[in-house]
Amino acid sequence: MNFQQLKSARETVRCGYNLTEVAAILHTSQPGVSRQIRELEDELGVAIFVRAGKRLTGLTGPGVALLPIVDRLLQDADNLKRAGQDFNSRLDGPLSVAATHSQARYALPHVVRDFREKFPKVTLHLHQGSPKQIAEMLISGEADIGVATEALAHYPQLVTLPCYRWTHSIVVPPGHPLLAHTEPVTLLQLAQYPLITYNMGFTGRSHIDDAFEREGLHPDVVLTAMDADVIKTYVELGMGVGIIASIALDPERDTQLRMLDARHLFEINLTRLAIRHGTWLRGYAYGFIETFVPTLTRQVVEKAVAELVG
Repeated sequence: MNFQQLKSARETVRCGYNLTEVAAILHTSQPGVSRQIRELEDELGVAIFVRAGKRLTGLTGPGVALLPIVDRLLQDADNLKRAGQDFNSRLDGPLSVAATHSQARYALPHVVRDFREKFPKVTLHLHQGSPKQIAEMLISGEADIGVATEALAHYPQLVTLPCYRWTHSIVVPPGHPLLAHTEPVTLLQLAQYPLITYNMGFTGRSHIDDAFEREGLHPDVVLTAMDADVIKTYVELGMGVGIIASIALDPERDTQLRMLDARHLFEINLTRLAIRHGTWLRGYAYGFIETFVPTLTRQVVEKAVAELVG
């Protein structure tokens, strides 16, 4: 049994049993992938994959049981390599961080700059995606650290830690009627206008929907996007009232917009940082986490992981 056989089996499942795609990922040939899988099955004495002719179409019962073990073996091998590099005090290597657009655009730039100053030899890869995509990148090992507001806490494979709390704001063009109110804007007043806000599952959207639902209101959401900059662009065009994360408004750049506080309307949001349970993080990965949230020291993170195991 060797790691190439294990990787062939794991990637076959990840790629939906498309061996051509598996071969491209592993830099080998399709017949080579098929051979590695057959040799692994011969050594184990069981069929891992269901076959239709020469095609693989799914996992057998033993395959369902064995694939998590294969995944753990490969994760442990990667952890072993990272641990060796750490013990050799190497401060160079890759670090992959997955974040939503709002986090990547507004929360992380200064963190990335400061991290690069501390660890200039680390190659940082920044991925953007939905909270669900971020969780999947962490679970698959494509990302080392994930940052998002929603969904991450719903995955048992992940260890999640609180980072910071934030609120939503209302954005409108200059002269909008909502600006004439002397009292804080109400949900009923807000529901009188077409709304532009985040896609479902992004940047606290569930808290926005929950607030209107509790009041029995059915707002007219005319446009949704995953990107606060897109939302602001269409608000500037007069298409509706925007609801965005407060951190996404820059007074120096967004001169054609005005902001109204919405913290009294919608529940406070919590941004979380996540890592895959069982993953060995390099020392500089802990450095990135602490640069982002100074209270999340290596000791705090390791304690949270240990408590989850316990």
